Amino acid sequence: MARRPRLKYTHSLKAEIWDRYEAGYSLWSIARSIDRSSSSIYRQLAPTGGIRPPERKRSKNALSMTEREEISRGIVANLSIRTIALNLGRSPSTISREINRNGDYDSYRATQADQNAWDRALRPKRCKLAVHPELGKIVESKLRLQWSPEQISGWLKREYPDEESSQVSHETIYRSLFVQARGALKKELQQYLRSKRTIRRAKSSSLKGDGLGRVPNAVPISERPASVEDRAVPGHWEGDLIEGSKNSCIATLVERHSRYVMLVKLENKRTETVVSALIEQAKQLPDELYKSLTWDRGTEMKAHQRFTMETDIQVYFCDPQSPWQRGSNENTNRLLRQYLPKGTDLSVHSQSDLNEVARQLNERPRKTLDYVTPADKFNECVATIH
Repeated sequence: MARRPRLKYTHSLKAEIWDRYEAGYSLWSIARSIDRSSSSIYRQLAPTGGIRPPERKRSKNALSMTEREEISRGIVANLSIRTIALNLGRSPSTISREINRNGDYDSYRATQADQNAWDRALRPKRCKLAVHPELGKIVESKLRLQWSPEQISGWLKREYPDEESSQVSHETIYRSLFVQARGALKKELQQYLRSKRTIRRAKSSSLKGDGLGRVPNAVPISERPASVEDRAVPGHWEGDLIEGSKNSCIATLVERHSRYVMLVKLENKRTETVVSALIEQAKQLPDELYKSLTWDRGTEMKAHQRFTMETDIQVYFCDPQSPWQRGSNENTNRLLRQYLPKGTDLSVHSQSDLNEVARQLNERPRKTLDYVTPADKFNECVATIH
């Protein structure tokens, strides 16, 4: 089999690769478009962690290639430094430094001098987390608690509103993690990010497949009161199952007003098992804080009428293939995969384990709550009914 000819990754080709990557193309599709392997594309993106390096620009005060060629010609013609400087409209000290740092009169070459200037300009500017090591330590500690960079950034703004040196943007945190040349955060901290990726990539949405059975006497979400929709009133929940290997599953519940999370251990996903577990869970909350439940059309809720009869909690069902109608729950399920990865046996987790996972999620600040934690928000609701 003939080997593919060697491909030179020119500046324009690299720009095209970055354009496609930023537009959302996969490594495989980018590679196919230039007849390369995906690993070769990965090697182009990995050094900067999937973050496009800024376009390099020459300072307007720097000597140009044309000026360096004039210097070289002046040396060959045995012109003095002052004469060369006068011809270029530069100071003699500028010309003298240029010649001395690039091999003196005998070995000055314009092309090499220009390349040397570019190489010297590669020294990266120190990032904020490197300049302020105490801030870096705070960021590292929160990452180890599995806070997202955006949560960390929002929390710092609330915690230190008047101290600019104690604040940092989430983008700076991501860049410090993925661009190791910055030397601010250790590469090992990437493991605490939810995506587990080794290079930066925009999130892509995923929808569940169909395969949902019919739920008898389901009350559609269109009949849910408007007061539930605007999240102004607490006590309205969204629910779903997350599944693992060996037919294991866990029920997830999220309160729409506060984004407070509860997890329920299940022995299986039969409707009697699920509904019985949800009934027991509902009994742990005051009636004022559990008024409705919105679920998808999974057959595990076929016995929803028994749930409503025993708890006086109305169940509403989303439209088919419309997970965004339970947006808070869908988002929470993605967060939970950080603790309960896909393809793992969820039955090994006790209810105590699940309570601890829920506690950690509830104590994370949320952007949608202006970086207040769900636990604090939910506790405010509890306080108002006593």
